[in-house]
Amino acid sequence: MRDLLFKNLTSENKKRKIIASSEISCSEGVRTAINRHFICMVSAVEGAKLDKPLPSLYILKQRNTKEKTERFFAKIKGSIYAICGKEIYIINYMHSLKISLEHLSERTLNPS
Repeated sequence: MRDLLFKNLTSENKKRKIIASSEISCSEGVRTAINRHFICMVSAVEGAKLDKPLPSLYILKQRNTKEKTERFFAKIKGSIYAICGKEIYIINYMHSLKISLEHLSERTLNPS
């Protein structure tokens, strides 16, 4: 069994784009959930204000042997400059990835 969900949201007036996908699958007694997000925002830079925010990376990994679960989360933030004509734009972006693994018990696999 595999469930997929995909979202593509674009806002012209806020100059933002969000792409999200979610996938849930069950195989060999393990339930896997994978969530991905990408957010991108564009804004004009005024004059000599070229202070670019520092990129960041955040990673979290958890393992619980008692509950038979594993979780992984990663988030990347950054920005780049772009020039179109005589205008300078800053593009801020964020990627995130979340993976959850869960062992399915016999009761969940064979409810009777």
